[in-house]
Amino acid sequence: MNKIIGQRLKALRENVKISQAKLAKANGNLVQSAVNRYENSQSEVPSDVLLWYADYFDVSLDYIYGRCDSPQGKLYKFQPKVWQDDEQMQQFVEMCFDPSSPANARLKETLLDLLKEQKDNG
Repeated sequence: MNKIIGQRLKALRENVKISQAKLAKANGNLVQSAVNRYENSQSEVPSDVLLWYADYFDVSLDYIYGRCDSPQGKLYKFQPKVWQDDEQMQQFVEMCFDPSSPANARLKETLLDLLKEQKDNG
């Protein structure tokens, strides 16, 4: 059995200050004794339970399995898709800058160029 999984599951629960019994109740299909066995690496954790933990605590399975120390995951890198609608982004940027200020006009132009560059490279 993988000891790191039990340690991670226990740490996730303790970090939000919830008891084993409350966690089991939140799941609906677990009992407190099963949570205890998983946390102490006395039982293999079924894959559906691992997925539930990942969803419940909003962490990656990479983190739970000990493949990384970042709860977001080993390869996951959040990059919002800011250019889903070019016109909508253009309107947003226009709204953020005072059109009567020459400095703001230059900043707006620079920002739009940077966003376009990111879109073209992304």
